Amino acid sequence: MYSSKENINILTSLLLAHGVSRAVVCPGSRNAPIVHNLYEAGIECHAVTDERSAGFYAIGMALRVCAPVAVCVTSGSALLNLAPAVAEAHYRHLPIVVVSADRPLQWIGQLDGQTLPQDGALGCFVRRCVCIPEPVDNESRWHCGRSVNEALLAMRGDTDAPVHINVPISEPLFDFTVPVLPDVRVVRRLRPASVSPAVLDDVAVRFMSAHRPMIVAGQYGCCDELGRALKSLSNHAVVLQEPLCPGIGCVHFDEVLSAVDEVSAYRPDFILYVGGTLVSKRLKAFLRRVADTETWAVSEDGDIHDTFCSQTVVIEGRAADVLVPLAAMLEKSECSEFKFLWQSALDRAAVRAADFTPRYSQMMVVKMFESMIEEADYDYDVHYANSSAVRLGCMFSGHYIYVNRGVNGIEGSLSAAAGFSAAGDSITFCVIGDLSFFYDNNALWNGGIGGNLRVLLLNNACGGIFSTLCGLEAGAVRDEYVAGGHRSSAHGICDAHDIGYISARNADDLAKNMNTFLYSGTHRPLVFEVFTDAEEDAAAVREYFSGWKLEC
Repeated sequence: MYSSKENINILTSLLLAHGVSRAVVCPGSRNAPIVHNLYEAGIECHAVTDERSAGFYAIGMALRVCAPVAVCVTSGSALLNLAPAVAEAHYRHLPIVVVSADRPLQWIGQLDGQTLPQDGALGCFVRRCVCIPEPVDNESRWHCGRSVNEALLAMRGDTDAPVHINVPISEPLFDFTVPVLPDVRVVRRLRPASVSPAVLDDVAVRFMSAHRPMIVAGQYGCCDELGRALKSLSNHAVVLQEPLCPGIGCVHFDEVLSAVDEVSAYRPDFILYVGGTLVSKRLKAFLRRVADTETWAVSEDGDIHDTFCSQTVVIEGRAADVLVPLAAMLEKSECSEFKFLWQSALDRAAVRAADFTPRYSQMMVVKMFESMIEEADYDYDVHYANSSAVRLGCMFSGHYIYVNRGVNGIEGSLSAAAGFSAAGDSITFCVIGDLSFFYDNNALWNGGIGGNLRVLLLNNACGGIFSTLCGLEAGAVRDEYVAGGHRSSAHGICDAHDIGYISARNADDLAKNMNTFLYSGTHRPLVFEVFTDAEEDAAAVREYFSGWKLEC
């Protein structure tokens, strides 16, 4: 029988799955349930009383068997006694798994017995340190399993290294009533994709054996090779991507998901994920709810990025190194019913998006801008700021867009566009909301920017995204304190920095001045400030997504 502590059982299951079959164990009460589990699971245990010796004992064993070895200690100063051995393992690239029992986090620093900050105590001498508190719900169980997978994958790389797994355990400690270990999702790593035909064959076989395979592409640099591969793949498989990734431009999957969110026929049984973050909350929520699926993710750093809570494989390499050969393999394959189902829905959504006429709002502004920019006869690049701006861009952009989506912050969008414009001659557009603009307006103070920078400022006098969040409207603090309500205009800022300025407050002014914004020749940067109402902006989005159904 195993411990009643879920974090200990998850750890034990994954140690076995990752090939840890030996452990050096030190005496103590807090780590006793871990030691019990290791022994019960059939891991070969070696008792060593002195932790200073135990660490080196594990090193000697790892050298002899050429395999990872765990060393398990109790809470308090016991962990610190492993430091010399862990430093030795670090410099000799040895796969040692330090497992430290700990007191519950709330008791650290409260003068309770055998407590000190153990998380991170071994510093730079471990490649990865994770802390796995006892789970309380499915999300914390996922986090616990993901963290252990991350540590054990980090232990084995181009070179091996020690890692540290800290395990807070509450009392009672000695309840051994669980008959079997949990079936915990194991994440394995394939490497390196760029030079291994075997890895590429694994990807192709798994993709083509799936009944409902899907490729999801997050933000990625402007890479022509990847763009061509995604275009080719989209002819044979379901490819969902945003304009933040090169390839097929705007794919109206958000609109489809608004109608088929609960329809199982649209759910993939295998996901190949490339690139970085996704803007769409709806897509992430949809894929996180899909049961009985698995995700293989391509990651240049080889780390786990389990966006959809279903990752089983991380492929270390460039996205193009995986997708280009896959596209060649699928070039003559027949389309599946899953592909036809999704393509039909996406085509209908594209028609709906093209035909939809929004009320005067930020949606009207962005749709007009994007439809007119497609006819431009000059070279241009488009940057979007975060929040509402980039979400509207994802609805209507038929080209690659730049956006600071690494951490999705409000700061720096205008500065990034200004720097981009200063480094080249093409026209650089920046579509930005009012809070982001005023936060970063010193970008216009900087030297080196000229007439190739054009700023489309969407000013609805607040953070308009907050008008779309259900429930927040009931609070008295939304407009002034949460949404950052204001009465500012960019006109004075433009005058101060010798920036050209035009504005619009209605649909007629918008149409007239949009043409000026896109086609006027000027040696100065130009700001086009469009004033809208936040409630009208939110209503336009609701109208866009409402009333559309798909027959399933």
